[in-house]
Amino acid sequence: MRIIVLSPRVAPGILTLAAWDALRDASVVRASVDDPHVRAIVSSGVPVEITAERPSYAPDAVWIAPTGDTAWARSMADDLMAGGGEASGIEVVFGSYDLPGSALLDVVEVMDRLRRECPWTAQQSHETLAHYLLEEAHETLEALDSGDSDHLREELGDLLMQIVFHARIAAEGEGWDIDDVAAGIAEKLVYRNPHVFGDATVSSADEVDANWQRLKATEKQRASVLEGIPATLPALAYADKVLSRLGDVDVTGDDLGARLLALVAEARAQGQNAEAVLRQAVRLLG
Repeated sequence: MRIIVLSPRVAPGILTLAAWDALRDASVVRASVDDPHVRAIVSSGVPVEITAERPSYAPDAVWIAPTGDTAWARSMADDLMAGGGEASGIEVVFGSYDLPGSALLDVVEVMDRLRRECPWTAQQSHETLAHYLLEEAHETLEALDSGDSDHLREELGDLLMQIVFHARIAAEGEGWDIDDVAAGIAEKLVYRNPHVFGDATVSSADEVDANWQRLKATEKQRASVLEGIPATLPALAYADKVLSRLGDVDVTGDDLGARLLALVAEARAQGQNAEAVLRQAVRLLG
């Protein structure tokens, strides 16, 4: 007897060969829930009996577990195998597997439902969420600085939620959604990495960065070298970004601002990030 487990994140009807073989060789196929996966199996020519009865052992039978419910499948298998004898030969077959990144679909689905059913979520806008986006970005950076991998994972999740939230709002009338966000960044990554996706040849990470910046400049067609640098960046990060655009410049002057700018230039010359270096120095004070 076999129990088949199917992923809710895979299109109905897309099953492994082992699952199709089990279904076609079965004397009877049963399921406790009529869902899209079950209907796809039926439409392929395999009859499925929908029943609320608790599974009982039958040598050539196949049970389709409720979609995505691995715990149900293992619990049923354990209960049936506890009887010993022939029932000890029960096999749990995974009929479909989640692809890397498929859990992102859960985030989108959860956000869709919250937007429909949660009063607070439903009344939010890009503007009301703006400070949350900034806050989550800073908390993610703090987790990164701490070296705590689990904390970083959690904060990246909070940051991801903000991205999905803004995309969900846009889907209601701005002409784009989370798929457009994902497609846009995928296209950008392919375009700006021709050494991987094209025929460009590079010999170092510096050449990769140079190619990226050249392609970005061509793509953006900025009116000035400073266009596109967010004015809301912290001062050191802003200075670092400006210097990266201007290249080698002679920073002169004895006033405090000039000296600070010179220190940022010095950090860049040493391959360091002034913002990160100062942040770490401040942390050591505590």
